[in-house]
Amino acid sequence: MRKNNLYIKVVSIAIAFIFFILATAPAIGTLSKSDFPLPPPMTTDMILEESMMRRMSVREFTDDPVTDEELATILWAAYGLRDDGKRTIPGINDVYAAVIYVLKEDAAYTYDPINHSLVFYKDGDWRDIVGWQYEAPIQLGLCWNTDLADINYGAAEIGQIGQNIYFMANALGMGTVSCGQRPPAIEPLGIPENEDGILVMPIGHPLHPYDFLNRPRWLSFLPRIQHSEMSLSEAIEQRNETTTFSGELTRQQESQLLWAAYGYSYYLDKSNNTIGRLDRHRTTPSAHGYYPNDMYIVKESGIYRYFPNFYNPVYGLLRGIWFLPVMPFMLRIKPGDHRSEIAQASSNPSIDSSPFIIIPVLDDSKANRWDDFSGEEFRWLWYYDASASAHNVLLEATAQGLTGNIVFPEDTDAIGSLLKLKEDQFPLLIIPVSE
Repeated sequence: MRKNNLYIKVVSIAIAFIFFILATAPAIGTLSKSDFPLPPPMTTDMILEESMMRRMSVREFTDDPVTDEELATILWAAYGLRDDGKRTIPGINDVYAAVIYVLKEDAAYTYDPINHSLVFYKDGDWRDIVGWQYEAPIQLGLCWNTDLADINYGAAEIGQIGQNIYFMANALGMGTVSCGQRPPAIEPLGIPENEDGILVMPIGHPLHPYDFLNRPRWLSFLPRIQHSEMSLSEAIEQRNETTTFSGELTRQQESQLLWAAYGYSYYLDKSNNTIGRLDRHRTTPSAHGYYPNDMYIVKESGIYRYFPNFYNPVYGLLRGIWFLPVMPFMLRIKPGDHRSEIAQASSNPSIDSSPFIIIPVLDDSKANRWDDFSGEEFRWLWYYDASASAHNVLLEATAQGLTGNIVFPEDTDAIGSLLKLKEDQFPLLIIPVSE
């Protein structure tokens, strides 16, 4: 009898221990039955500046499937963990609020960046319901957790994610486009109440293969853009942020950073040149091609405004005239060192010793050419734009042996006065760069 009791106790303890292991397994980082591990991300040899030159929106896709390796690489670049444990994007205020839904033919999943896996969410093919604008083998629904960020900062974080998706998809011979969704098209999927959608990005192989002509036609007081020796994958892996600022930048480095933020490609796009028009794309996307943000620069010698092209105000009318040159320049609007005043009006006063500070400023008057996207309710769109620019700056800074950060305007009136802004201009972000 005693032996039987002992046997029962041993079996009971063993069963309890097994249940304990099963109950705590997800908490200690192991995969659950609903998780599907992804292959390790591939590395790309494409040089960072080449990726920025080739950035373009793709809206027509073949039926060729996206392989697990391709999907894994794009998702890792978008939001994954690097070898050092950091994310592939800097995030906003060190808060990571984004949620990526991955819609495949069989079901909807979410991307788990910690385990680099897909987590089953719901059965069924949701691609045409959520990604109704453009058919593609994969649709990514980009949302954010509303408990962790407001819509503007949520859009800013997703602006960084979107840039890496653009770059990595292109480097793999694939393509994508940012499809703004307000109200969110992803809501029919039944996402949690504390999540909200911002973008849908279709992923696939371009129906019209990439075809570029290298025609710089660069006439400017700023140095011509040079290719570094750093690949896109290396720049994503090595990007780092700093909280201390010092040194000075060369004229070449300043030109590289401004071009990365908002410049024009050297390349002319012939990918779908059915009507004889050649496009020269920008390093960042913008809703409806509005590009309503202006880049202001604050450094020791004064405050400047960056013009990505001399004829930029009428670019929509001239974009097909491919032989016109790219003529970027900086115009000084106020002499003197005003870095300390900008720093005191920001979320990080230590940027007063940064040798180069870029401030994306929204000009609402440029956001209503046909559809009216002006007004505070549409500001999230332009935070997306501004953060895409900021992310480009941080990647290019990495390639130039520099570092930087993203800080925020706190006293917008003071900044507006320093930059001589109008009532319909609003500073969105501050990007200090350092040696």
